[in-house]
Amino acid sequence: MKGRGTARKGLRITTILVAMVVGVVAVILCCCILLFLDRYRDAMVQNARTSSSQAVSQVSTTVANYLGDMEQAMELVEQSMLESADSRDKLLTAFLNFRPDVVAVTSYSSDGALLDCWSLGREPRETIYENLSFDLEKARTAQAPYMMAPHVETIFESYYPWVVTMTAPLEQGGGAAWVSLDLSFSSISSYINNISIGQRGYCFLMDGAGNIVYHPQQQLLYAGLKTENTTALAELEDGSYADDTVIYSLTGVADSDWRVVGVSYVDELVNRGVREMIQLSLFLAVVVLAAAVLTSWLLFRLLGRPLRGLASAMENFETDADHFTYHPVGGTREVQELSDSFEHMVLRIQRLMTTVREEEVNLRKTELKALQAQINPHFLYNTLDSIAWMCEQGRNAEAVKMVHALARLFRISISKGHELIPIAKEIEHAESYLQIQKYRYKNQFTYAGLPEVRAEEVIPSSKSAKPLQGRRGGPLCFAAVFLCTPLCQGLDLRAECAMMKETARGVGPARSVRDAKGEKNHARTGRCA
Repeated sequence: MKGRGTARKGLRITTILVAMVVGVVAVILCCCILLFLDRYRDAMVQNARTSSSQAVSQVSTTVANYLGDMEQAMELVEQSMLESADSRDKLLTAFLNFRPDVVAVTSYSSDGALLDCWSLGREPRETIYENLSFDLEKARTAQAPYMMAPHVETIFESYYPWVVTMTAPLEQGGGAAWVSLDLSFSSISSYINNISIGQRGYCFLMDGAGNIVYHPQQQLLYAGLKTENTTALAELEDGSYADDTVIYSLTGVADSDWRVVGVSYVDELVNRGVREMIQLSLFLAVVVLAAAVLTSWLLFRLLGRPLRGLASAMENFETDADHFTYHPVGGTREVQELSDSFEHMVLRIQRLMTTVREEEVNLRKTELKALQAQINPHFLYNTLDSIAWMCEQGRNAEAVKMVHALARLFRISISKGHELIPIAKEIEHAESYLQIQKYRYKNQFTYAGLPEVRAEEVIPSSKSAKPLQGRRGGPLCFAAVFLCTPLCQGLDLRAECAMMKETARGVGPARSVRDAKGEKNHARTGRCA
């Protein structure tokens, strides 16, 4: 059995439980966070693609409406070109007043020369070095109205608006072969410039061949500070496409070969949201782990402390089982049941220990009583035999004294059933015994020097046959004499044996046993009690 101070190795069950709870919670939490972040990023990418597609679709609808308005305006211009010159001028002037976004209406001859120009308050310059609003080769090849890319109007002096030109052939236009409508592109360009997908995302227009029609960062493209892979984009179908850094959304413009391209960046639409979600997840993870630690601490309080108290009580019981008093510990129902079982075990062991001690005492008493029962009859037989022998020889006075000594001896031995008797009575008991022996072995020994004691001093009665304790803590002489005497039967009596044993065991002053002449002597014959 281990001592109380022995160091025990191994982990406590509460430590294992706490580690298991926190570890399992941490692993599950990490897995859930990783899975959630992966799903969240996919959802964010899909959301960004959807948002970009919606923005591009709105731009496409707006541009389509703009082009539809141009077609309607071109139809009115074509109809006005069939009228007479005066009517045509009135109609076009009214049209320009009604549509201030129309910069100019121009007509061209079959060789591409400018014939007429209608514009509110502006006249074309006399010498036009380059007319960006008309392309003769493209006009000759086109069989239907066509659109030109947005460009700067160059036919006016000191007026250079950003326009888009639609040119249509005239079958009955007098001397004019084509008519062009220059429509201000500022409204649609402002709208496209204001479209933002995220903080850095944007939209631009390109035609079916991959040529850029309009780009909000046109100056950067001209300066070579920015590029667009329009060739690869032209090969893609309408829809959304995402790579590691950019999301492209493409939508065609109705009734034209133009396409709206939306560009958005993953790091601002997705990664920023993912970073924010990571921070939130880490915060929630810390909260959950704190809750797990708090739960583990409560578990330790409910289970660990009662178990440690129970273990401490067991160690105290091992140290001092006789004087141990158990105080039940609280806690969960299982701990209380264990505490009750230990309390029942402690009480039962203490009862068994008490029973065993009582049985040992009773066994000792029984053995000593059996020994006393063997000694007393033998001593009585020898004494009565000596009295009978004295009576036969006529030594009646000595026989009477011997009878009285025997009576005192047994009266003190009985002691009215008391376990404790005064030491004075015990000494009187020893004197009675020595008187009997003196009468039996007359003139062979004498005794002297018995101690004087106070009457209130008590020792166990001789009838208990327990080891007798004197004032000095050692056994009294009478026990030694009483137990020694039977051993002398049939041998030479060493009359001084009992007194020497008494002296050796430290009770009272030393006593000598001498014969009548003052010298040590032994009885050579006779029976020993």
